[in-house]
Amino acid sequence: MSAAAPRGLPAATVADLYRAACLAELDALKPGNVHGYAPGHRMVVADFVTSADVSAPSLAAPGARVGKRVRGGVEATFAAVAQNTNLGILLLCAPLARAAEQAGPLRERLDGVLANFDETDAQDVFAAIRHANPGGLGRAERHDVAAEGPVPSLGDAMAEAAPRDRIARAYTDGYRDLFAIGLPALAGTRARGLAPPWTTTAVHLAYLTGVPDSHIARKFGPERAEAVRAEAETRLSRIDLAAAPVAALLAHDRLLKEAGLNPGTSADFTVATLFLDALLAARGEGA
Repeated sequence: MSAAAPRGLPAATVADLYRAACLAELDALKPGNVHGYAPGHRMVVADFVTSADVSAPSLAAPGARVGKRVRGGVEATFAAVAQNTNLGILLLCAPLARAAEQAGPLRERLDGVLANFDETDAQDVFAAIRHANPGGLGRAERHDVAAEGPVPSLGDAMAEAAPRDRIARAYTDGYRDLFAIGLPALAGTRARGLAPPWTTTAVHLAYLTGVPDSHIARKFGPERAEAVRAEAETRLSRIDLAAAPVAALLAHDRLLKEAGLNPGTSADFTVATLFLDALLAARGEGA
């Protein structure tokens, strides 16, 4: 007899798991980002805690489309903290939340969500991006979110941005980075006996050392993003997290922050990885 299909999760569970993922990411020492060990980039942990709490209802709204979840979360966040603390998180987590409320294998449901955006998704996501006005957004020749005129499809816009933005790429490749980088890093450190927050730090370092950070690339160019990645790989890829290397990680944290470098996309993917892992566990699925 075949196993029963995974059941969809209720909105309250999705919201709780989203908040927990956001808070767990803040507890971990993530070089270059805001975290419980140090503030940075004119932001503090409390801003992100508040942002997680106020955005959760929109992110988990039952039956809501992806665009509505993102836009509602951004608007609630700005009403509470008046700055962009979670646009990338919401963009990554909204499709996961919509997929998680549906019965059936989560990865298949996610593929369905990513393949079935409608006009309202594009309108709401573009409005959310304009509202958040993320640093280094710049202008695009085609499908520019700031341009006047007809709104392109969300899928087309993400495909256009995918070569330069890893969050956009996630919308086009089925969240490959989460399944190929984030979840294996999390599972690997758990297998070694590590516990939070060090398992979360391991996820962040997997992204920081493995792929150039899109947020840094938007603000400083792809060459600088690759240089940041390469330096992190040299300094941190062999670090022993089981030894709780706070001093070494804080030294790299200061190095990035003094240079004004914020690997924000790595942090966004870390939250999304923790959220995906929790959703899979709550549904009784393996990665």
